[in-house]
Amino acid sequence: MTDLPTLSPATNPTARRVHWAWFVAFAAFVALLGAAGFRAVPSVLIDPLHREFGWSRGTISAAVSVNLLLYGFISPFAAALMQRLGMRRVVTGALLLVSAGSGLTVFMTQSWQLLLCWGVLVGAGSGAMALAFVATVTSSWFVRHRGLVSGVLTAAGATGQLVFLPLVAALAAEHGWRAASLAVAGAALAVVPIVVLLLRDRPADVGTTAYGADTAIAPPAADAPGALLLLRQAVRNRTFWLLAGGFAICGASTNGLVGTHFVPAAHDHGMPYTTAAGLLALVGVFDVAGTVLSGWLTDRVDPRRLLIAYYTLRGASLLVLPQLFAETTEPPMWAFIVIYGLDWVATVPPTVALCRQRFGDSGPVVFGWVFASHQAGAALAAFGAGLTRDVFGSYEFVWYAAGGLCAIAALFSQRIRSPER
Repeated sequence: MTDLPTLSPATNPTARRVHWAWFVAFAAFVALLGAAGFRAVPSVLIDPLHREFGWSRGTISAAVSVNLLLYGFISPFAAALMQRLGMRRVVTGALLLVSAGSGLTVFMTQSWQLLLCWGVLVGAGSGAMALAFVATVTSSWFVRHRGLVSGVLTAAGATGQLVFLPLVAALAAEHGWRAASLAVAGAALAVVPIVVLLLRDRPADVGTTAYGADTAIAPPAADAPGALLLLRQAVRNRTFWLLAGGFAICGASTNGLVGTHFVPAAHDHGMPYTTAAGLLALVGVFDVAGTVLSGWLTDRVDPRRLLIAYYTLRGASLLVLPQLFAETTEPPMWAFIVIYGLDWVATVPPTVALCRQRFGDSGPVVFGWVFASHQAGAALAAFGAGLTRDVFGSYEFVWYAAGGLCAIAALFSQRIRSPER
């Protein structure tokens, strides 16, 4: 893609007042917001697709699982590709892929087409804008406020749910799921101009340095190790396995379980789809505050201690959730939404910080692999919960299982050793 002309700080008065890093952060926030919203859409389409095509929830959940897997496993390769080709090219291509995948679903008649469109195309496109993108942006553009910016960009995922889920639920209820799919396709295209105009690959492209840096950060070497080689190196490190194991449970307990099955589980107890989707969107509201606060804390507190606290709180909230479902939203459910929302992806900033501490310049790509484990856990939980609902007619068991797994994640975090001096 041909680069557009840019204004240097020397010739642009606005650039002298506002560091270009904040324009990059804004473009990244919008792209991440869209990516999270696009990926979350299938959770409100499970029942409409089941009614129209007669596909089992297990079959539809399989497409969601493919989406979740690719969303994670594309991430490290996308991070490595961003180092070679640049963030702007990769993110623009990813948005076009999401738009194509979502738009083509209106023509599907077979379940394999759902796997291809929502699973493969949308999964791969949104995966290129996953949380490894956050690590790439903060490593390239920020020295000061790295943790805080990581929290803000991570919160974009929650904001994506806030923006998209109620809209998609309303569109699906009033105009059918096809209108919802076309809305996603149009939204993905609308983000492209913002990315093209504002996202830059590195500070030197606009004649500046990273925010808070005294000197320029050297760009990645042309012969920098690829994603697979870095994985081979990382798997020899005990910290990698503890982070990946904890993050797999993080994915299972958030995107895979609550993000995918909260709406149909609430509907099983008589709650309307739109009400349940609104509650899930409120999780996103509180997650914005929780994740930004987590980023601020990550700049000041041992990230390992933060992870122990987050996983413990999440596990406790999941253990009580089965008793809170009802036809109407009662105060205990509101309390769950607040607590779970504050904790939703608060784990990301400390995990990114630990990857940067332990793996240096390779941190963004290594975090991509840690995030891949997150999505592997999410995919297993999404499929397993759907299958459990088909076989037993209830989601109750999966909430208790997820609560127990969170206790294991807290133990993994406690086992991470202090960095060597």
